[in-house]
Amino acid sequence: MNARAQVRAVLGPTNTGKTHLAIERMLAHGSGMIGLPLRLLAREVYDRVVAAKGAAAAALITGEEKIVPESARYFICTVEAMPLDRVVEFLAVDEIQVARDPDRGHVFTERLLHARGYHETMLLGSDTMRPMIRALLPGAEIIRRERMSTLSYVGPRKITKLPKRSAVVAFSAEEVYAIAELLRRHRGGAAVVMGALSPRTRNAQVALYQSGEVDFLVATDAIGMGLNMDVDHVAFASRRKFDGHGWRDLRADEIAQIAGRAGRFTRDGAFGETGECAPFDEEIVERVEGHAFEAVQALQWRNPELDFQSVPALIASLEKAPERRALQRVRGADDEMVLKRLTEEFEIIDRARGPSMVRRLWEACQLPDFRKSSPEDHARLAGRIAHHILSKQGRIPREWIGAEMDKLESANGDLDVLQQRLAHVRTWTFAANRADWLADAEHWRERTRAVEDKLSDALHEALTQRFIDRRTSALLKGLKREDAMLAGVSEDGEVTVEGHFVGRLEGLEFKPDPRAGSELEGRAVRNAALRALRPELSRRLARIATAEEAALTLARDGRVRFDGAVIAKLAHGAPLLKPRLELIGAENADERERNAARERLEYWLARKVGAELRPLVQLEAAWREGRLPADARGLAFRLIENAGALDRRSEALDHISGEAQGVLRKVGVRIGRLSVFMPGLIRPRAAETLAVLRHAALQNHPRPLFLPRPGALSAPLDQPRPWPELAAAGYRGCGRIAVRFDIAEKLADALAAPAPPPEAQLARLIARPARELAGVLGALGYKRIEDEAGARWAAPAFRRAAKPPRARGKPVRGPG
Repeated sequence: MNARAQVRAVLGPTNTGKTHLAIERMLAHGSGMIGLPLRLLAREVYDRVVAAKGAAAAALITGEEKIVPESARYFICTVEAMPLDRVVEFLAVDEIQVARDPDRGHVFTERLLHARGYHETMLLGSDTMRPMIRALLPGAEIIRRERMSTLSYVGPRKITKLPKRSAVVAFSAEEVYAIAELLRRHRGGAAVVMGALSPRTRNAQVALYQSGEVDFLVATDAIGMGLNMDVDHVAFASRRKFDGHGWRDLRADEIAQIAGRAGRFTRDGAFGETGECAPFDEEIVERVEGHAFEAVQALQWRNPELDFQSVPALIASLEKAPERRALQRVRGADDEMVLKRLTEEFEIIDRARGPSMVRRLWEACQLPDFRKSSPEDHARLAGRIAHHILSKQGRIPREWIGAEMDKLESANGDLDVLQQRLAHVRTWTFAANRADWLADAEHWRERTRAVEDKLSDALHEALTQRFIDRRTSALLKGLKREDAMLAGVSEDGEVTVEGHFVGRLEGLEFKPDPRAGSELEGRAVRNAALRALRPELSRRLARIATAEEAALTLARDGRVRFDGAVIAKLAHGAPLLKPRLELIGAENADERERNAARERLEYWLARKVGAELRPLVQLEAAWREGRLPADARGLAFRLIENAGALDRRSEALDHISGEAQGVLRKVGVRIGRLSVFMPGLIRPRAAETLAVLRHAALQNHPRPLFLPRPGALSAPLDQPRPWPELAAAGYRGCGRIAVRFDIAEKLADALAAPAPPPEAQLARLIARPARELAGVLGALGYKRIEDEAGARWAAPAFRRAAKPPRARGKPVRGPG
């Protein structure tokens, strides 16, 4: 490996995109490997890589499954199964905080310390690992990633009152099944996800949830390790788990790992308790919401240089203590306990002579306990395998594995029986993936996979039948009696047909449930929903027609809201000061009721425009009624057409008389050094209304609304914007900065003073850093001059009329 290859530790809470980042980085290299904490997650990532690069380029390697094409360049593995003898450009290890785990932690520690890609290595995990990374890998770059959404505690809720798209977490199969049964009776059903499920069963169950066929998921903490599902709320039915050694309370970081499955990308998530789970302490809630957890103090470690000269030498090397303070030797590991038990078997120890045989004995001891049996029973099974692979034949007899597979192949039985059979099959799947344990390993891999798939399908079907009630037959039967179908609208807008949710009425708009089934079912649902909506729409239109003005608001998106619900939008192409509205929804309502509601809304909007844009309305009235001097009418017309503001550099104003200036001042027009504008329009409410109206008046506007926060003296521009767009919000463009009209005039006045203030003071005037001042002044037309008198800014030149008439009164001043 390249000693100078870059090592990055990407740390942060859940939903920060760490795994996604690692996959993208891996696929950007010519070859790569990623170690993941679960077989389920490895299969999920493998499917993504296959979709991106093709099956020939991707390999899946776990303890129970190996798909390794000869042309494979990307290796997706469980952490324990990573083939580190392969040289790859990129290597990543996910969920490195598992390195503290008493059972598996030493494997993650070993990968953290020694697994490397020769161009780039990426370690992913919780920020609690930061001190360990600094201590063990001082040269590594640490990157902190923030959660893309907010995770909030919402307190306890009854299981039957949980919101849709909830995941309920329990820590035993019995509790998972009991909760799923309760949800079936009261909420229509739930999908089930547990770590003991095969990937095939788990994926089929998740598909039920993701497709919307069920709105609830009951799971163990297996969902905490990066499995991606559209969960909005996580409810803990328990806060105690069995960790392989005893029952204990969940740590705050473990709660966060599980609760963090709520919320996806930028969608916020929530968590709380349900069932008999005791409420979380306030301190725990604060730490979970703030992602503040105690740092990991030590990592589990096992000597990577095992001595296979003899069994005693192997045991001695396993018991070797680490030399670094941040590491502690793993104790009580299953494989070490099995090895020590097998030392009591004389025949096995007698055969384990020489490094190769001792190594094979150790491999047998590492058989995972998929069956979750007693230590004695698991040691007996590992010992029986060791007895065969240490014999002269060196292989597990085909008669033994064949008889076991024959017994396990039956798909009959209840959930517990099927799950127990799957656990046994996983043991033989693991054995079949050891080419040196079986004479015809490829045959047995195919056989064990076929049996696992058969049992997985049977288990999925059994879970579905037991915990999901498909009640779509009620709607289909209603097709023959559509007039009799029961439908209704709840107070919060939920539309139901025959007791089934079919959509929502948001304001006046019906939004059907996107999970609608067949066309036949959809037609029955729509017909019944429309009948249910008619009286409700009439009631809502009547309320709008008599609405108080305080209940109506015009939002920045150009939509009108009534009691918080969107009911109308500004029509495109309407005159700026005479906007029109279009109702959103209620297409099938009575036309007279629609007209009454729309007329009320447009009357309210006209009053709003008249009050908040009074200066511009008065100017337009004065121009229309001929109350302006002839030499002011052209300027007034251009102001009306350009949202109440003009650039002095583009206007010939030297022909405007003093009398005309006075009339313009009376109707709210200010002729400044840089701009002609209406100060009354730059007030926050007026600026927001004017900006929204102008934005809505344009059709197919490509840019989002420009509207800085109220009271902002200036604002950065992420892209060039035309004059009217900025002017409507009360600003003028100055290069990459928009400066409010009145502030720009203050800047011009300061520069015109006999002794202009220092540039730092000028920058403070527009609330920008001093380095941005030159760009602002240059965009305004000022030129920097340096001579014997020092440095100064020369005022811009202005356009003059071709043949200006003689003006009466004081002429219009320039910026100098």
